[in-house]
Amino acid sequence: MATTSDIKNGLCIDLNGDLFAVVEFLHVKPGKGGAFVRTKLRNMKTGKVIPHTFNAGVKINVQRVERRPYQFLYKDDMGYNFMHNETFEQIPIPEEIINAPALMKEGQGVEIVFHADTETPLSCELPPFVELEITYSEPGVKGDTATNTLKPATVETGAIVNVPLFIETGEKIKVDTRDGSYSERVK
Repeated sequence: MATTSDIKNGLCIDLNGDLFAVVEFLHVKPGKGGAFVRTKLRNMKTGKVIPHTFNAGVKINVQRVERRPYQFLYKDDMGYNFMHNETFEQIPIPEEIINAPALMKEGQGVEIVFHADTETPLSCELPPFVELEITYSEPGVKGDTATNTLKPATVETGAIVNVPLFIETGEKIKVDTRDGSYSERVK
């Protein structure tokens, strides 16, 4: 058992029978009354972020999680299928626990977070940026550059990303997997 002084970002805890990851925390010592720790916790199953306050010194139940490297193989009716990079073991993962399934292409490396005690997958995280090729994009209109104008473009995975007007079909771009936005053109 740990106490509130051991809380840090990324720590996985058991709260009311559910697994939560600490997104952010703040130790508060008010002038009057006891100290407390204000946190934001992300539910590992649903992804919902909730605020929670712990009194200082309260015992918390820390859970062990492991990050393992996997490679995306294919999608079928069972879900998304991944292969472990070292043991070549294959597992299906449901779409709900993948952070950006629309930006994932075959052969993509990911990290899958497992609960160490039960060996159940909790989340599947793509790298922060992925490089994708534009398969279709409307041509940009000359002279329409007075403001930062964006146009929709379809990438090789089928996802639609808003890109600047100068991006053409066939170019490679870097896409942010956290919010699905255009980051930069790849040379």
